[in-house]
Amino acid sequence: MEKIILASKSPRRSEILKCAGIPFEVFSADADETAVKGVTAAELTMGLASRKLRAVCELIGDERLILAADTLVCRNGEVFGKPKDEADAERMLTLLSDGWHEVYTGIAMQKNGKLVIDYDVTHVRMRKMGKAEIKAYVASGEPMDKAGAYAVQELGSVFVQRLDGSFHNVVGLPICLVCTHLYDDFGISVLE
Repeated sequence: MEKIILASKSPRRSEILKCAGIPFEVFSADADETAVKGVTAAELTMGLASRKLRAVCELIGDERLILAADTLVCRNGEVFGKPKDEADAERMLTLLSDGWHEVYTGIAMQKNGKLVIDYDVTHVRMRKMGKAEIKAYVASGEPMDKAGAYAVQELGSVFVQRLDGSFHNVVGLPICLVCTHLYDDFGISVLE
């Protein structure tokens, strides 16, 4: 299997691709990540992933398969990206405490003009978190570069009671969805 281009600097996305045995190299470019008003969280993640993909395509073309992704957390209609600062992280975690929320990851894939855009959603139940726990978790630094201010695969796992959907989607890359499109749309099997 030829190497794909991962249009993301996320170490979590890189780790998921490595674990799936997919050869890749990272090539990311600056893209406008300003949220668009009046769209659903799913549409927003797909749009942001598409912008990231286009930014890389403009620099290197699309002769090789390029994969871009974007992840957002949503609760009661409010969308949470990465926290701006520690106070914002504490605010997010307080709002996510003791309830369900959704994690959306949009993906965009392109090769030789063929473009595929899709998304996955996972429902996540968080336990009730105390103020002191939230402050201690934020002080660890872990939440600062994560959508929704937590990492399900790391220390943040202590707050997650239940998942309904893809674990890898919550981490940042719905690998089953990616592999389905690799096979169905680009004729690439990671198992061959």
